[in-house]
Amino acid sequence: MRKKIFAILQYLLFLGIGIFLTWWQFSRMTSLELVQFRESLIHARYVVIIPILIVALLSHISRAMRWKIMIEPLGYHPSTANTFYSVMCGYFANTFLPRAGEILRCTLLSRYEKIPVNKLIGTILIERIFDLFCYFLVIIFTILIQINTVSDFIKKSIENITHKNANFPLWEILSGLFLLSLIIFFIGRWIFTKYGNNKHVIKAKRIHIGLKEGFLSIIRLKKRRAFLLHSVFIWSMYLLEIIIGFHALQATSGLGVAAGLSVLSLATLAMIVAPGGIGAFPIAIQQVLLIYSIDNISFGWLIWGATTAIIIVVGLISFGLLIYTNRKKNETKQ
Repeated sequence: MRKKIFAILQYLLFLGIGIFLTWWQFSRMTSLELVQFRESLIHARYVVIIPILIVALLSHISRAMRWKIMIEPLGYHPSTANTFYSVMCGYFANTFLPRAGEILRCTLLSRYEKIPVNKLIGTILIERIFDLFCYFLVIIFTILIQINTVSDFIKKSIENITHKNANFPLWEILSGLFLLSLIIFFIGRWIFTKYGNNKHVIKAKRIHIGLKEGFLSIIRLKKRRAFLLHSVFIWSMYLLEIIIGFHALQATSGLGVAAGLSVLSLATLAMIVAPGGIGAFPIAIQQVLLIYSIDNISFGWLIWGATTAIIIVVGLISFGLLIYTNRKKNETKQ
């Protein structure tokens, strides 16, 4: 009972954050900005939304196929259709309740493919670990290919906060972060050694072991090349969605791959803040576009609307197809 109450409160908190960010975003806009927002959406090239939807759907199909590759070493061979339907149902649930989708897609696939839920949850954990690793690679690559642009943005941000001139290069900031990471590493290692029997330290050790085993299991995959190719394809499709989306609005039509990587870096983080990224996603994208001297809120809402729409529509269809196709399959067997 206590866990259910906690889950409900957690959902209300995340949903509240999303609603607050949406309200805050529109309430701080001037009448001129509201007019610009409405006009930019009215004159948007909505034909561009079609390839965005196709690219988004391809990324979801690839994710389902990658998950299937991760399940097969467990001795099970789920159908690609059931795996895809389960993934889309999970995405649909995540739009309204953070992290509920992971449990739902494991439960659904377990029901229709007779695979133990705990084993499926293990594959999801490995998938999340690897995606986190890919995300960090995207951030590093984003900084490296436009180090001067990012450096100027960071300096301006620090100057706005401190009201002082920030006369230092980006490499000093990166060096400082690296040094801080080393200090945290050695402090953590000392705590693990000195307080090894502490229950919190034991939990942290288990997490560390889980992360290590997760990466090792990826290395042991029989279809490693296919797994890696799907991973590259998934993140490439995420980036392509944004690059294509730039051409939907006149204000962003001149942006390219570098800006797309910047948007992808912060937009991914925004999806964690609120259910489905509502409110947080457009704000994050607006802040990124300021790096390129573009003050536009419409682009964020346009991309968020398109990607969320396909998840909701395909997610609902997947629920129906999952029940219908498997019921027909069972009737045929009988």
